[in-house]
Amino acid sequence: MTRNQLSTKLNLTKGAVQKIEEREAAGQISLNKLKDVGNALDMQFVYGFVPKDGSIQNLIDIKAKNLAKKIVSRTNQTMTLENQGIDKRKIDDSISNLANDIERELRKSLWD
Repeated sequence: MTRNQLSTKLNLTKGAVQKIEEREAAGQISLNKLKDVGNALDMQFVYGFVPKDGSIQNLIDIKAKNLAKKIVSRTNQTMTLENQGIDKRKIDDSISNLANDIERELRKSLWD
């Protein structure tokens, strides 16, 4: 679509449409203006967040495992100081089990 066509649909001048394009490129456009442009194009404007790792489940998995590692490592450090530390395989199992529990419960601390 040309700038002229879009300006007609938006009932704006070509200069005003150019300003919209410049603001969009600079990240300074309002959501309302994007909705207006979407309506003019017979499209729905959608605004949202998408996890960097592909899905919300992947994000939850990563966060749960990191939190579980932190908890298990802290606990094992204390146990090691008391000569009660556990081997790497048991630590890994503990992290995996705790991560599953954290995911199931969706603890608020997951997002800290």
